[in-house]
Amino acid sequence: MSKTWFITGASSGLGLDMARQLLARNDRVLATTRRPETLADLQRQYCGRLEVVPLDLTDPAGVETAISSAFQRHDRIDVVVSNAGYGLFGAAEELTETQIDRQIATNLTGSIHLIRAALPHLRRQGGGRIVQVSSEGGQIAYAGFSLYHATKWGIEGFIEAVAQEVAPFGITFIIAEPGPTDTGFAANLVRADAMTVYEETPVGALRRAIGDGSFVLKGDAARTVAAIIAAADSPTPPLRLTLGSTAHASITQALAARLAVLETQRDVAHSADRPDL
Repeated sequence: MSKTWFITGASSGLGLDMARQLLARNDRVLATTRRPETLADLQRQYCGRLEVVPLDLTDPAGVETAISSAFQRHDRIDVVVSNAGYGLFGAAEELTETQIDRQIATNLTGSIHLIRAALPHLRRQGGGRIVQVSSEGGQIAYAGFSLYHATKWGIEGFIEAVAQEVAPFGITFIIAEPGPTDTGFAANLVRADAMTVYEETPVGALRRAIGDGSFVLKGDAARTVAAIIAAADSPTPPLRLTLGSTAHASITQALAARLAVLETQRDVAHSADRPDL
């Protein structure tokens, strides 16, 4: 049976790929974008099954209105995909207050407002699924992406808690964690003005690698999206879905290192307990 999907950030990258794949298999898509004109051709091609919804995630009232209106127009929305976001690159002290605030408002609080707005509607319809597009950057960190990581680690923590809260209502989550993928992400990076003091640091090295193309993007966007859709179709998907060999290797290494350090702290951890318990 066909499904109805609500996808944010559907005018480019993984969101656009997802919309195309879903429409091609005869599903219905409600696609949000800040620039509705970018989806005009796709809307003509799939007239009747693609609805384009103007939305800026940094506007909480607009998010609430878009979600409520979508659920009013449709008997059921099966999957809500929180995909909209972008990357911000620069050493922490290179970033401006405006860049910091916009990154958090889009990637973190925007996603939180979207999920909160969707929950009562999903409850009333008897359940549903929310897919949060995170990244390997929700489990690891690269120098120069501190604010991007803050938003991805933050939204993953938020979902860890909310997933427990709403499980009794039949609402489930998938956190998709792609590694570096050829989606145009690097081309659309917001970049802070570089400080010369960081030129010979890990920030400078990564800045050069991104600029000259030597930072390898192994991930394939279409295959990544296909894996996310397959997980969303599954009756028992994992909470976290790691995508791409780079992500799998880097997250494995990071978790193993954390566990190794944690084990060395067993005695000191137990020493902090109350002695009477």
